[in-house]
Amino acid sequence: MFVRRKPNKSGKVSVQVIEKTKGKYKVFKTLGSSSVESEVEQLVCLGEEWIKNYKGTLDIPFSEEERIADAVLESVESITVSGTELLLDRLFNDIGFGVVKDDIFKWLVYSRLCFPASKLKTCDYLLTYHGLEFQVQDLYRYMDKLYNNHKEIIQLISFEHTKKLLGGSINIVFYDVTTLYFEVDQEDELRKTGFSKEGKHQNPQIVLGLLVGLEGYPLAYEIFEGNKFEGHTMIPVIEAFRNKYSLPAPIVVADSGLLSKSNIQELRDNRYEFILGARLKASADKKKEQVLALKLENGESRLLDWEDALRMVVSYSEKRAKKDRINREKGLKKLEKQLKTGKLNKTHINNRGYNKYLKMEGEVRIALDREKYEQDGKWDGLKGYITNTNLDKDQVIENYNNLWKIEKAFRITKNEIKVRPVFHFRQRRIEAHISIAFVAYKVYKELERQLIEKGSKLSPQKAIEIAKGIYTVEMRLKSSGKKLRKTLILNESQQKLAKMFNF
Repeated sequence: MFVRRKPNKSGKVSVQVIEKTKGKYKVFKTLGSSSVESEVEQLVCLGEEWIKNYKGTLDIPFSEEERIADAVLESVESITVSGTELLLDRLFNDIGFGVVKDDIFKWLVYSRLCFPASKLKTCDYLLTYHGLEFQVQDLYRYMDKLYNNHKEIIQLISFEHTKKLLGGSINIVFYDVTTLYFEVDQEDELRKTGFSKEGKHQNPQIVLGLLVGLEGYPLAYEIFEGNKFEGHTMIPVIEAFRNKYSLPAPIVVADSGLLSKSNIQELRDNRYEFILGARLKASADKKKEQVLALKLENGESRLLDWEDALRMVVSYSEKRAKKDRINREKGLKKLEKQLKTGKLNKTHINNRGYNKYLKMEGEVRIALDREKYEQDGKWDGLKGYITNTNLDKDQVIENYNNLWKIEKAFRITKNEIKVRPVFHFRQRRIEAHISIAFVAYKVYKELERQLIEKGSKLSPQKAIEIAKGIYTVEMRLKSSGKKLRKTLILNESQQKLAKMFNF
């Protein structure tokens, strides 16, 4: 850039700032014109001053610029990740968890979402990326405090927020259970070996029952001994939840794993309406004949009167039939392979999974029961829903289909939040660990909800990953001792996220 004097036909001189771009000169700024030499000189001085202000440090000699940059870098005291805190603080407070005035609680929740690990590794993470110095014993002592003081208030805050999102009432709830294993060998009163949904049958475990509302928003949870039959967990959790908040009985939706005569009777005794996944093949022979006689086409469903004044909705799906058939074929091939290698004996003849296709031939020979295999094929694609509601068949199916959201809740808590394996052994710390995971899942769901509400296509995981790249630099001026702080929001995705959540 330079200042040019350009004579005009009128006799005046125009003073301009000229910039050379790609070998061409162009007028960048016109400062004015005059026929008086002294005024022209004043305009030239203004132009030179303007260029200095515009170019800023570009006029500093390179060596001097390096010296200043080095001085700035030497004054930096810390560089920390701040984007996750800026993002999650907004959600944490929107839900209402901010009333728990305890930084450790907040950081334990954030760590579950951003860097789920053991408490020892969590300490390293908080120090390395956030400049927070906690000792692992500080976290353990806090978990004892959380168990004693905060468990009820945490669940109340979550419930009130979920209730508000659902329009002020809880009319339908979804219940399911999962198992969480421990990396230990010893059992105790809580951690016991049992049927593991994760295939960790040799590890002690606990059973986790989770109750959610529509859209998968969490409502309540409870933990049980690892050998507890899942069918015996549902009523205690629902009854405790309903009594705690003085709620009218909601419609209860659960899958076939929780279907039992005792559960149905207890639900009826407590005046609950329910929709439960049915085991059609386990029905009485006359009822099975009635179902198979329907000859449903793809997408069709029928409503049948059932036993004990209940109603059964039966639907058929070609997609489900294909999946059922593939699973049966896989099961059969696995059994054939095991038979060839001699790994099966008479102890394997039971109704567990595809072992039902085994039979005894004579006294010692085990063979495949292909007739039973073919008979099972008649049920491919059929699904039953047993209910005592007055809902029509389409409403029954629609409500039951929302169960996938509780399955998604378990996937999130296990994969993103990594609630297991659990490394604690004291029951109160196990309870506190589950409480932290419950709050983390609630924050995750609120992030998901707000992203959808704001029209964003980002997943919660992606939003958190973007936030992890936002840093804050702190420096101290040597001359005055004054501290300066600057949050660096650099690329487009970070800028969009910051604008979306107003930080």
